[in-house]
Amino acid sequence: MRRSLLLSCLAAFAPLSPVCASAPHWSYEGQAGPEHWGELAAEYHTCHNGQFQSPIDIRHPVDGHLPPLALEFHAAAEMLVNNGHTLQVTVDDEDDFQLDGETYSLRQYHFHTPSENRIAGRAFPLEAHFVHQNAAGELAVVAVMFERGAENPALTGLLAALPAQQNRPVVLNRPVDLRPLFPQDRHYYRFSGSLTTPPCTEGLRWLVMKQPVQLSAAQLAVFQQALKSSNNRPLQPLHGRVVVE
Repeated sequence: MRRSLLLSCLAAFAPLSPVCASAPHWSYEGQAGPEHWGELAAEYHTCHNGQFQSPIDIRHPVDGHLPPLALEFHAAAEMLVNNGHTLQVTVDDEDDFQLDGETYSLRQYHFHTPSENRIAGRAFPLEAHFVHQNAAGELAVVAVMFERGAENPALTGLLAALPAQQNRPVVLNRPVDLRPLFPQDRHYYRFSGSLTTPPCTEGLRWLVMKQPVQLSAAQLAVFQQALKSSNNRPLQPLHGRVVVE
């Protein structure tokens, strides 16, 4: 139940849920910004007191000989919404992968500009988070960095369907081919972390793809205009965590 509530109330998930309607307001700036999240509600205290928070700057990873991520892509109906915190796409059944003997299925993906995580100090203009869940309700996030370059065909259809108003979901007429949103090289960095939005729940498995994909300057501008301001949480301390590659 706790995981189901978490999925419904995470800002990158459906913000119109009745359960979440009374959730404390938070933002990326001002008195409700990241430095104050832990003060906004008792259930947000982990944002301030947690020891395994995300995002992080990925440096000095340990070589764990991790195999490349084996993603399986499926077709499914999708819905797109600008919920005021991010641009979010919900899915019924999309890609899935095996991790620690469990199958993780995609539930939604959303975007942050600029990137939340960094790789060896490098920030990227856009980062996508693909939020997966296993049968026990445990979450794993696959993060992909974007750099400026060629137009990304997977983003073209999404941005064309972007609703003009916030919190007005639109049904996408066609399933989106997710392959252009992932690099061909599926090697990744792995670490334990948290949600990057309130309630900052810990215990998530984070997989950050090593190689970025591209989007055009025009596509990036659409993201920035739709979000109106940056939506990246500041970097969090490692507190002794190890990043494995």
